[in-house]
Amino acid sequence: MKLSRSTLSVALLAALVAPAAHAEIAFDVIGGSEISFEGLVQADYNDFNNDFANLNGDAPDGKSSDNEMRRAELVLKGKGPGNIEWVLGYDAKADKWLDVNAKYKLGGNANHFFQLGQFKQPNSLEELSSTKNNDFISKSMVTNTFGIARRLGAAYRYGDNNWGVTGSFFTRELTEHPAPTPHGPGYGVRGNWAPINDKGSILHLGLSYVDYDTFQDTVRLRARPDADLAGQRLVDTGNMTNADRQKTIGGEAMWVTGPVKLQGEYMKTSVDRYNNGNALQSKDFDGDSWYVSGLWNITGETWGYKDGVPTTPLPDEPGRGMWQVGLRFDTMDLNDGTVIPGATPTAASRIDGVLGGEMDTWTLGVNWYWRSNFKFMLNYVKVDSSKYFIRTPAAPYADNPANNNVLVNRVVDDNPDILEARVQLYW
Repeated sequence: MKLSRSTLSVALLAALVAPAAHAEIAFDVIGGSEISFEGLVQADYNDFNNDFANLNGDAPDGKSSDNEMRRAELVLKGKGPGNIEWVLGYDAKADKWLDVNAKYKLGGNANHFFQLGQFKQPNSLEELSSTKNNDFISKSMVTNTFGIARRLGAAYRYGDNNWGVTGSFFTRELTEHPAPTPHGPGYGVRGNWAPINDKGSILHLGLSYVDYDTFQDTVRLRARPDADLAGQRLVDTGNMTNADRQKTIGGEAMWVTGPVKLQGEYMKTSVDRYNNGNALQSKDFDGDSWYVSGLWNITGETWGYKDGVPTTPLPDEPGRGMWQVGLRFDTMDLNDGTVIPGATPTAASRIDGVLGGEMDTWTLGVNWYWRSNFKFMLNYVKVDSSKYFIRTPAAPYADNPANNNVLVNRVVDDNPDILEARVQLYW
């Protein structure tokens, strides 16, 4: 669903004049289960000041924009009977199921439970945090590229308010995607520890690991320039065939002191590849990515901590709202290979391994939480990326027919900047 600029303006005006509502709508108690209804609607606008690639793809000129309904999530939740909690979520915009699972709390302890169904896997502080409270409009490259989101599976968690260990076994996503699907079956584990956990003072540390089978022996890793509506990925490994398993280890840290929050994550992913007789296309791949960000609540509110992730408060003064400013540095390296020069100075070169490119971004953001249900976001993103220009020849190499990648002897630097805006309604 596309939204015109006038439609976005009407949506913004409607949000400003709408009365405040409660953050959750309670339905009834049915069969011993207290049922409530939640929703999240987001509309985004991106303006691209392109450099090399046309990030929009719809316009032939150097500057273009796009707008779109980003999410339209509808969620039913139930508490009970007994120590059972369940959730049923659906995103009407993406036409896919969200959390669809049931949880059994052992001894009534919210930090000690079994979970069955589709849920977010135990990795990535940013992914596990609530989408409606994202610090920036686009999640970081490490989260979007290496993180494992919702998958069908089973999980067990043990801990308390200050620490926890979660393990899971998972398979595909509940909503089918056209082949190849992103991930095959696997397992994950995450440990979180908050040695300091007081009001206005939190120190969080976390470590995660996921290991899963690839689908159809193919892996492709790529990232947008921290702009969800961008039609181009500026770093891209292409299809890595002969892939057996993908393994990702991640570290995370967060520090809250009063109205300031500092947060960072690092992930390194490895793709194990088997040898099919083509040495150039059978090398294992390693790539990594990390970000560090800072957020300041100008109006003085602070964060809470629950289930190993931060919780965002409501404004102290609903009529004034909560104002935030933030800055994030985000980086990704998908290069794990070398260039083999051609036999002559004019001959094309070949690649030994994978050269997916490198990208750094700086994101400056302002957020306004107004009353209990509205959020407005404005981000400016500056991108610095580089990637070898690669094409596929009409005929393969005679000495190695399976290696069809030909490298044109130049590196493409692509350094656009992007202005992003979001209007959000949630309850």
